[in-house]
Amino acid sequence: MQQKKPAASVQRQIDENLKRVYDDVLNQDLPERFSKLLNELKESQANDTSSRGGPEADE
Repeated sequence: MQQKKPAASVQRQIDENLKRVYDDVLNQDLPERFSKLLNELKESQANDTSSRGGPEADE
């Protein structure tokens, strides 16, 4: 069974709506829980680095 391609105007409208939704998602703030997790990870990495004597300890 063959499916017909949507008309150009319908395809354009779909494209525009998808772009609009994508742009909306990009412009949203990072959720608080992710910000907290990122800060915890940074602190953990800083503590690991300082407890091993700095970046040179990895070499």
